[in-house]
Amino acid sequence: MRTYIIRRLLQIIPVFLGITVILFLLIELSPGDASTNFIDPRMRPEQRAEIARRFGLEEPAPTRYFMWLTNMLRGDLGMSMRYQRPVAEILAPMIPTTLTLALLAFVFSVVIGIPAGIISATRQYSLADNSLTVFSLIGISLPSFFFGLILLRIFAIQLQWFPLFGIRNPLYTPPNAFVGAMHTLHHLFLPMIVLGMGGTATFMRYTRSSMLEVIKSDYIRTARAKGLAEKVVIYRHALRNALLPIITLFGFWIPSLMGGAVITESIFGIPGVGRTALDAVNFRDFPIIMAVNTMLALLTLIGALISDLLYAAADPRIKYD
Repeated sequence: MRTYIIRRLLQIIPVFLGITVILFLLIELSPGDASTNFIDPRMRPEQRAEIARRFGLEEPAPTRYFMWLTNMLRGDLGMSMRYQRPVAEILAPMIPTTLTLALLAFVFSVVIGIPAGIISATRQYSLADNSLTVFSLIGISLPSFFFGLILLRIFAIQLQWFPLFGIRNPLYTPPNAFVGAMHTLHHLFLPMIVLGMGGTATFMRYTRSSMLEVIKSDYIRTARAKGLAEKVVIYRHALRNALLPIITLFGFWIPSLMGGAVITESIFGIPGVGRTALDAVNFRDFPIIMAVNTMLALLTLIGALISDLLYAAADPRIKYD
């Protein structure tokens, strides 16, 4: 196992470098840059050149990429063109907020989606199965921005059960850490549902499909013929094998949630990485865009490694030499 992990980590390095090259090229090929926000049509050419020099845009693209890569390997993500502050300093306080929201949405998706998929598969073509199927189709097809606005309208404006924006009330001082965590969770409840709805529907559909395939296997019929209780057959024998295709989703879903946080954080006014990335795109703040996408790429690669390790934990027949 240790040899396999080391080999996979070594494989991640060239893949990660290749991803950074593609990201940099895509940013270079996109129209406009941050300097256009400061250019007046009446400016002279030398004034435009001075603005480009101030943002470091006068160097050729390969030179700028290698400068960025060298600085990134040293932990320097560059200077924000908009805020004129180090990118790492801007993103550092926002990463815990976005990561917390993504983890809450992931737990919500797994806790609701997998049991719903099991119920749907074990009661095929029943009212429960049909209802959960309709729910999953709605969850997959409903746009997150529209769903978020509906929740805000009902639960934040009409019923006033949840706050409209932010992750905490700046005028409220919690008496202890537990109350403070509950206060933050109260603010993140609606964003968690919006961000996790698509994952819930996806996990439900994958679990249902995988369970239907497994429970028709010969060894499941043999287990039932031995007189084992139905719960033992389903949860001890069928579910473990049915989870193998679902494990593939685990490693990739948190990076996907981090990307989905762009819309959710913008709707609910959450000061996280997603909202900052969207502002950076609008401003053409390429250092922040590059840093956020690089972080997502690294999370995806690590997620793929975690998925492979979870395969071995779920199925003892899989060995990594």
